[in-house]
Amino acid sequence: MNARLPVYTRGQALPALLRQRIVVIDGAMGTQIQRHKLTEADFRGERFRDHPKDLKGNNDLLVLTRPELVRAIHDAYLAAGADIVETNTFGATSIAQEDYGLASIAREMNVAAAKIARAACDAVATPDKPRFVAGALGPTPRTASISPDVNDPGARNVGFDQLRDAYREQAEGLLDGGCDLFLVETVFDTLNAKAAIFALDALMEDSGERLPVIVSGTVTDASGRILSGQTVAAFWHSVRHARPLAVGLNCALGAALMRPYIEELSRVAGDTYISCYPNAGLPNPMSETGFDETPPVTGALMEEFAKSGFINIAGGCCGTTPEHIAEIARRVSAYRPRTRQDPLFTGTVAAA
Repeated sequence: MNARLPVYTRGQALPALLRQRIVVIDGAMGTQIQRHKLTEADFRGERFRDHPKDLKGNNDLLVLTRPELVRAIHDAYLAAGADIVETNTFGATSIAQEDYGLASIAREMNVAAAKIARAACDAVATPDKPRFVAGALGPTPRTASISPDVNDPGARNVGFDQLRDAYREQAEGLLDGGCDLFLVETVFDTLNAKAAIFALDALMEDSGERLPVIVSGTVTDASGRILSGQTVAAFWHSVRHARPLAVGLNCALGAALMRPYIEELSRVAGDTYISCYPNAGLPNPMSETGFDETPPVTGALMEEFAKSGFINIAGGCCGTTPEHIAEIARRVSAYRPRTRQDPLFTGTVAAA
């Protein structure tokens, strides 16, 4: 790997913080939105009152129609101890928004989302406790590696160039809105992730801005592979060229089932930091959040990861709440962060 490492123009304090302690990322956005039991009218607002397609469930749209709700969720996670909050942009690409007939406003959604998160972080950040906005780039509902037709394995409903362009537009909006880093998350198809990485690299080259990038994959079941077939080790080697500040796992599994895979990633990805934000266990329709782990259970599992020296960034995905994040933050604070094997890979070394 090339020893020439980027000088970050944003998020400069994050690499140093990762060397000092375990950094906490926020929890689920969707879980918190669902608690409000929003109606179709809530999602539409006045602006989209006459839109021809149903909009209920388009959580990304709420940054335009219910920005105060999104801000309140960010505020709650920050109050719980989160160092990093993700923008509400998991599905804010033109490809994903096509399903709602809103592809044309994808960029606007990303700008607005980043501004909301930026304002929330700036309101509570201090020199001793900086807060960071992660521009979230989620998977699209279309995959470049897997056929949508079981009778035609070679069929594809999206191409690399289309994915690259959609991610580039999203990233431009996030950058303009004030994010500190980019988070390519919930990766179930590495080729989709490569399109996002390619778009980010091109944007940063063209803009002159250099932001940290975190890449987080999703192991979908007990096979230990992501949906497109790669093992955790293969996934890392497929994205390693991007020199991410951190690589990790999120979603699909709770911490108990994720343990062997985060342990493996910690072992093979020696020259970068490790992030981990699992679901709150398994789906449970009888619970308030729809998942079966309470905050103390998730917190104890994440504490064990910290004690074992697996992680540098800890948080939660589906089903987690500010209460989960507060418990995680409290428990992991007692442990030193995982130490990387390669001391050169700091992400802050000036190019010669």
